[in-house]
Amino acid sequence: MTDRRRTALSTLTRRPRSRTAVVPRLPDRPVPAQPVVDRASRVVDNAVYAGGRRIARQNLYPSVFAEFLGFAVWASWSIVVPQLGAAGFSLSVDQQFWLIAVPSLVGATLRIPYTFAVPLLGGRNWTIVSAALLLLPASALAFVVSRPETPFSMLLAVAALAGLGGGNFASSMANISFFYPDREKGRALGLNAAGGNLGTAAVQLAVPLVIVSAAGLQLERAGLMFLPLIVLAVVLAWRCMHNLTAARADYRAFGAAAANRHTWIISFLYIGTFGSFIGYSGAFPTLLRSQFPETTLSIAFLGALVGSLARPIGGTLADRWGGARMTIASFATMAVAGLGAVQALRASSLALFMSSFLVLFVASGVGNGATYRMIPAVFRVGATTPERAARSRKAAAGCIGIAGAVGAFGGFLIPRGFAVSDELAGSLQPALVVFVGVYVVMAATTWGVYQRRGATMSAAGI
Repeated sequence: MTDRRRTALSTLTRRPRSRTAVVPRLPDRPVPAQPVVDRASRVVDNAVYAGGRRIARQNLYPSVFAEFLGFAVWASWSIVVPQLGAAGFSLSVDQQFWLIAVPSLVGATLRIPYTFAVPLLGGRNWTIVSAALLLLPASALAFVVSRPETPFSMLLAVAALAGLGGGNFASSMANISFFYPDREKGRALGLNAAGGNLGTAAVQLAVPLVIVSAAGLQLERAGLMFLPLIVLAVVLAWRCMHNLTAARADYRAFGAAAANRHTWIISFLYIGTFGSFIGYSGAFPTLLRSQFPETTLSIAFLGALVGSLARPIGGTLADRWGGARMTIASFATMAVAGLGAVQALRASSLALFMSSFLVLFVASGVGNGATYRMIPAVFRVGATTPERAARSRKAAAGCIGIAGAVGAFGGFLIPRGFAVSDELAGSLQPALVVFVGVYVVMAATTWGVYQRRGATMSAAGI
């Protein structure tokens, strides 16, 4: 066999080379976990947002809608009470302000337990339950306002049911916070809060429109109009939202916040900002009807509207100029506007009264956002290690829950202040003067603790 044939034969019989490529090992790095959804129970297996942007949005928008209805139901008596006289009810000024104040008292009290309901029962489950509970105050309102013979005690009990809507804010904020990372919590929670606050303006705009008919005043429509919307909120929560297996109640964070004196200082300030917004929103339609009876109630919604829209502006201004500085400016503006309202009552000037109260609403909204902005900044002071920073964030979250509940009591104190003032002095002016004095004290407190040169917090730029 020739060498050429031998070479060709060896080429044909030679085993082919392996085509397996050698892949270099890449450095290890964490792979973001994807949310795992149990379609039957709508349970999401991850509390972390990574990869779950769509799921986060699915939970945010139904939550905003449910909270919007909660605020609207909570504020419903604020616009119903001035109409009760035309519906055949005979109520004293004190009784009217009780009906306005009690929903805020109940709503503020429910905020803490509503916060813990989310990790205990699941965000989706609790949104369904809390939204469905709104059927009680809405249907009860429709029932009692069409019966002028209803005793005041029954009216007061039905008004108290409206407080169920006030608790929705706390549970909604707690639930949405679990779906977003820290860097995106602010925007999501701001949208959630703004959507809720607008419910107050919406109900004060809608009720005067829907209760008028060719047959006369149909006040029961103020409750009936909510029923289909509440059913829609329940269906959206059931179809779109999820429960988080990793959502857990952090009782230690609540305890740490409760033990910190700044939690109670900020809660005191929050009564002046958020509490003023809720209190004035509740009382403003009745103030208009009692002081300027010729004025249509269809303009009463403007106060709650501008206050709601001013809240995010307050947060933005606080980011630039500091939360404490903007809070002081808000209290100073509220004090001046309060004095303007006193002068308007003395001069019986509707224009001055409206402009003064609109300034009060705007300043309370700005202060609301600014005071909220102070909380994480205050709790970051002294957090020099990653462990302390983590604890400070948890304590700040606990402070937000406590301050939100305490601040809402302002919605009870302001209407009751007007009632006591009218009973003792026959005028609303003493109440406004007292409120002005409280704003001065709150501004001085903010300056002394967070802005005064030499104060511990001053150097931190709160």
